[in-house]
Amino acid sequence: MTGYIVTGTDTDVGKTVFAAGLSQALKAAYWKPAQAGLEDETDSQAVARLAPGAEVLPEAYRLETPCSPHEAARVDGVTVADDALTLPETVRPLVVEGAGGVLVPYREDLLAADLFARWRLPAIVVARTTLGTISHTLLSIEALRARGIEVAGVAFIGEEESVAEGAITRIGKVAHLGRLPRLDPLTARTLSDAFAAHIRMDLLA
Repeated sequence: MTGYIVTGTDTDVGKTVFAAGLSQALKAAYWKPAQAGLEDETDSQAVARLAPGAEVLPEAYRLETPCSPHEAARVDGVTVADDALTLPETVRPLVVEGAGGVLVPYREDLLAADLFARWRLPAIVVARTTLGTISHTLLSIEALRARGIEVAGVAFIGEEESVAEGAITRIGKVAHLGRLPRLDPLTARTLSDAFAAHIRMDLLA
């Protein structure tokens, strides 16, 4: 199976927007293994809206409580089972979006990075460009590599911050995949245009 895991340094860094842009660019299948919080637009719904050329696969777990998957599952009375977290079959490239950051627990004995290691797909780290991003991103890269996970590169979200971006890519010895600006309005068209203009898809081919 070909594809990428899209993970991040934290929650709300822009992972879903990047995953939508990547899914559209690759005409991929998109899968979010566990969605925690169903009140507002879910990540899968956002990708369906922003990536009309992608196939959005159903989540393995749809949890009502908006918090870490392990706690959401506990509150909702759901047991997170290994077999439900097997990569889905698809003839398209697969884009998998993790929950939150690299070490978010799906169970207390199962961290996101442990799942990524099972799946054996390269990971893309989505990072902010704001203060603190150097440490958070390098820690994420280190945790992934400690588990033998290939890091395909880092994609940045936000205003240009050349010092932080350069430090991360040099110290982390990782590809700079580009930087998406914050988009207003955020639509399928504006995202597709920004992705084509700013993201180095040639580094992911």
